[in-house]
Amino acid sequence: MKLPKTNMSRIGLKLITIPSGVEVTQNGQNVTVKGPKGSLSLSLPVAVTLVRDGEELRLSVAHPEIKKEKALWGTFRALLQNMVIGVTVGFTRALEINGIGYRANLVGKKIVLEVGFSHEVNFPLPDGVTAVIDKNVVTLSSIDKQLVGETAASIRRIRPPEPYKGTGIKYTDEIVRRKAGKAGKAGAA
Repeated sequence: MKLPKTNMSRIGLKLITIPSGVEVTQNGQNVTVKGPKGSLSLSLPVAVTLVRDGEELRLSVAHPEIKKEKALWGTFRALLQNMVIGVTVGFTRALEINGIGYRANLVGKKIVLEVGFSHEVNFPLPDGVTAVIDKNVVTLSSIDKQLVGETAASIRRIRPPEPYKGTGIKYTDEIVRRKAGKAGKAGAA
């Protein structure tokens, strides 16, 4: 059964509730969200309009039947929601380092990784991201969801997990599919 085509964005239609302690200000197309953890700002495209109804935010577009505007509607609603969550709760991403001799240390504003190379890898943390290292788990936290995700991906890219022994850097909730290796090695003589 084919669902009827709609001109509304399901994500864009949802309201964003503003919790207590969060201040949302709009100056033209620029939106600033301030909360207990910090401040974030976003520039809305011309097609998207923001309306405040008391303690709720509503986004809309002039022409929801145009595919590009419909996509912008849902995307910027999600970005604003992430900004509100970020300034109140914040975002974290955890990475696990697996391997014999693999370790990470925090030196100032950079992470020093020893992950099987002939040299240490120095990874400077961007402004706005903090790291906590507990044994073999590196936990990154920030108020900006995109920044913490991109930082975690950059650290993982240094030594991605390999499928045979499972060594490398992976997300804690990531499942690495393991491969068997060479099965015919034992029978050869």
